[in-house]
Amino acid sequence: MAQRFLSSAFMLTVSLSCTYLCYTIIFGRTSVISGRAYEGSRCPPSPNAAGKKLLAQSEQCARLRGVRAAAAAAAAQPGIAGSSLPPPSPPSRWVRNSSMAQRYGNKKLPGVLIVGVKKGGTRAVLEFIRIHPDVRALGTEPHFFDRNYDRGLDWYRGLMPRTLDSQITLEKTPSYFVTREAPRRISSMSQQTKLLVVVRNPVTRAISDYTQTLSKKPDIPTFEELAFKNRSLGVVDTSWNAIRIGMYILHLENWLRYFRLSQMHFVSGERLITDPAGEMGRIQDFLGLKRIISDKHFYFNRTKGFPCLKKPESSGQPRCLGKSKGRTHVQIEQEVIEQLQEFYRPFNVKFFETVGQDFKWD
Repeated sequence: MAQRFLSSAFMLTVSLSCTYLCYTIIFGRTSVISGRAYEGSRCPPSPNAAGKKLLAQSEQCARLRGVRAAAAAAAAQPGIAGSSLPPPSPPSRWVRNSSMAQRYGNKKLPGVLIVGVKKGGTRAVLEFIRIHPDVRALGTEPHFFDRNYDRGLDWYRGLMPRTLDSQITLEKTPSYFVTREAPRRISSMSQQTKLLVVVRNPVTRAISDYTQTLSKKPDIPTFEELAFKNRSLGVVDTSWNAIRIGMYILHLENWLRYFRLSQMHFVSGERLITDPAGEMGRIQDFLGLKRIISDKHFYFNRTKGFPCLKKPESSGQPRCLGKSKGRTHVQIEQEVIEQLQEFYRPFNVKFFETVGQDFKWD
């Protein structure tokens, strides 16, 4: 009886083994193929598996499926079948820093001010320096230290862009340089503030200033009528703002009551046109920045007679300054220009001696 039972059990085992073998042969290929699909749909284990919430797991699965779907779609594109696309280029440092600042930065009072001078090239300096990844600049002129001081520092701070601790906050208001109260007010905010002053041949600057005003008020008197009290005697009218701004040394003496000369950097408006990379290199040095802005960022626009940004970090398109920049100046008689050059000469000489730099305006 026992022998018969053992024989039956042996036959049953053989039968089951054969059945399993056949099943494996028939369905084995399907299992291998579907295994890959299963792996593709399976979510990887979370590093926080213990106590993991269902929502977190679902979001992780969704992200995984999205990445794999994108990869499959890319592989299916014509011309690249059988190969994978190269990884996308990483975002530039400017884009990364800008994005990080907007997300994690704080609004701080500016550590650098472009304080002057009007029609000297301040807008160009602002647009050029703000492509540096370690600089965040306010695009508009807040006029805090001349017109809006009564609004308070909290209001002023609120205007500033968000910056990381490693970044410089900067703003530009050219009228500060000729505002008598501005140096004292800025010093009260911070005695460590760095100041950028963009200067230009005062005669050329005055003509540019007049040209801008004329474009807005076509009925104003001629340049000669405004510039002189007595043209035949060569008596210049220093009460006219376009003339007075160019008497740089008078304004600088007021600033030196509150700031050391080492805190001020004087930018040549002429060299900013002929050698923008060189001037920006010196500005970067003064601000303690790595020299990133270089020749590769500029090209000379012959129509405007001014350098433009070749390829800003945030765009693939060239960018020039606005229509008011590089505007053709009003034609002034050579005799008038020479009279004004003679008037400005003693002011220029003293200015050059004070700042230790000859701008060669004669």
